Amino acid sequence: MIKKWFLTIVLGGSMVALAACGDDAAKETEGEETPQEEVAADQESAELPEIPEPDLEGIPDVVAEVNGEKIVKEDFESTYTGQFQQMAMQAQVSGQEVDQTQLKEQVAESLVAQELLVQETEKQKLTASEKQTSAALEELAQQNGLKSSDELLAALEEQGVSKKEVMTQIESQVKIDQLIASETGEIKLTDEEVQKFYDEAKAQQEKAGGEEIPAFKEVKPQIEEQLKMQKEGEATQTLIAKLREKAEVTINL
Repeated sequence: MIKKWFLTIVLGGSMVALAACGDDAAKETEGEETPQEEVAADQESAELPEIPEPDLEGIPDVVAEVNGEKIVKEDFESTYTGQFQQMAMQAQVSGQEVDQTQLKEQVAESLVAQELLVQETEKQKLTASEKQTSAALEELAQQNGLKSSDELLAALEEQGVSKKEVMTQIESQVKIDQLIASETGEIKLTDEEVQKFYDEAKAQQEKAGGEEIPAFKEVKPQIEEQLKMQKEGEATQTLIAKLREKAEVTINL
């Protein structure tokens, strides 16, 4: 699970660029492509249409307000651009156009949700230690295929994101992680839950005619992590809904 979803969304396009760099690095470590593979890749890329530009016309200076705190145009556009680039790349494969009206609404809602969580961490006076922020930064670097936090910071600086801005977002994320952890408590899984997940995934794979899934013992740790992610995500959405009920929220799109 990329637990740094908050930071990833906020940094938007910069993180998309870093993810692409990470993919390239991974390909290099896997070995060089054969000439036939290179030709096939070139042909495939040549057939793909150009990624369209995000529609940023008419975005208000204040996109939303959450309990008096403003979500401004600049932050929205940065986030929206990053999300649009990801969806546009997916749309190239599926052949479907990105519904930008719907995406704008989703991005606005995600920014509202983030602000609600940040405000709750402040209300509960949660803190982030230097050790916690350093660990979170290292984890984020690894998730983006980079060797160290210094490499991540340098790459982000090239994208126009300062170290101060990154650390501010990292600290916010650490606090949000604490908040979510307090909501979920210790997540315990039963053997039945894990086995059911495996059986369903195996059945779907066999129905689709794909490669055979590895033995249960081999993938059990990954399944447990996936199920914990799901439960954590559900708890997060429940908390956001609870906070929103009590909040004063205005979206101006």
